[in-house]
Parts: sequence; C-alpha cells; structure tokens
Amino acid sequence: MITSSFGIILTVIIYFLTVKLHKKVNNPLTLPILVATGCIVALLLLTDISYKTYYSSAKWIEHLLGPAVVALAFPLYKQFKRLKSYFVPITIGIFIGAIVGVGSGVLMAKLLGFDEQLIASVAPKSITTPVAMEVAQSLGGIPPIAALFVMVAGIGGAVLCTVLSKISGIHHHIAKGVSIGTASHAIGTAKAMEDHPQEGAASTLAMSISAMLVAGLLPLLQILLAN
Repeated sequence: MITSSFGIILTVIIYFLTVKLHKKVNNPLTLPILVATGCIVALLLLTDISYKTYYSSAKWIEHLLGPAVVALAFPLYKQFKRLKSYFVPITIGIFIGAIVGVGSGVLMAKLLGFDEQLIASVAPKSITTPVAMEVAQSLGGIPPIAALFVMVAGIGGAVLCTVLSKISGIHHHIAKGVSIGTASHAIGTAKAMEDHPQEGAASTLAMSISAMLVAGLLPLLQILLAN
C-alpha cells in the first residue's frame, strides 16, 4: 500500500510545503507548481527512482484535473454579471489572444528550424493540456511533447504575469485575467485566482473559450502549418 501510494504522498507533502513557502515568500519564482515540480525532479534524480515508477503511483492525481477544471465554473458563476458587462472587449481579447498564441508558437518554431511534427506539437501550447494533446495529434504532432510545451507556457505565464502587467501598465483585473487565461490556461488561472476573484473568473472564461476556438480552427491551423 505504501509503495502504491508513494507518488501521491510525496507530491502532496511537497506541494503543501511549497504552498507554505509561497505564503511566506510571495514571489512569482516561489509559485508552488514551479518549486514543487523542481523538487520532485531533483528527488527522483537523487534517489535514482525512475519517472515511470513515480508516475505509476501518482497517476491518480491526474484524474483530478478534470474535476478541478470543472470546479472553476463556480467562481465564474459568481462573477458572471460583472463579466457580462464586458462581453465585447472580453470576446475580442480572447479571440486575438488565441490567434497570437498559436501564431507566435508556429512562427518561433519555424524560425528555430523545427520539423513539421514539432511545429504541430508547439502550435496548441497556449490551451489546456487535454485539448492541446488532441489538437497536436490531429495536426500530426506528438501529444506528450505538446503537453510539455503547455506546461512551459503555463508556468512561464504564471511566473511572468505580474511583472508583465506592471511593465505594460495593465492593472484592470478582468484585462489581466483574460490575458493570462488565454496564454497560460489552467496554471495561469490558478495564479489569477490567488490575485483577485474577478481576475480568476476572467481567466477561467478565457481559458475555456480559447481552447474551443483553437480546436475549431483546426482546418486553418493545418493550412498555416503547410505553408
């Protein structure tokens, strides 16, 4: 029983400790998902435990991702009236953000000389993991690599969002939420939830709609990748 629960116990303990750390040292670089991931990787390397062994005992955490995303509907419902009053700018922002997210990934990958399969894996980097993996597979990409790029985009957005909002002078909670939800999906949304309820609700909405937009734009994506 201990062996089969090793991954879950390790992950929960490390995450709990990193949450405590983040509360004491409120800095983007101490975000629990960033620090906890680094700690787990370091521990596995130091103890010579394979990722396969760790994952086999921690995979049940992955099944909680779906319910966790669905649970985000509650803060969205609480802020619905507020978000409704900004319907037009929110819709335009999400649409432009989704296009820029995909376009920037494809352009950068082409400039770096990635092959077609890797480019197809990078394209859906800004949408939530399950959808990104399906989109990548439909485009001829590699789903696990797509998931890796999604994590990089998510953690990168969560770490940099505060700094970028200060540099750009964007302080409106809904504007910040739309930007981080469109660019950094669930990981960014978790950070937005910490900052403000309206920011978290806007990020949830942006994350959901941008995923549907990118999935619906598959034919255009295929044309873009072919050129």
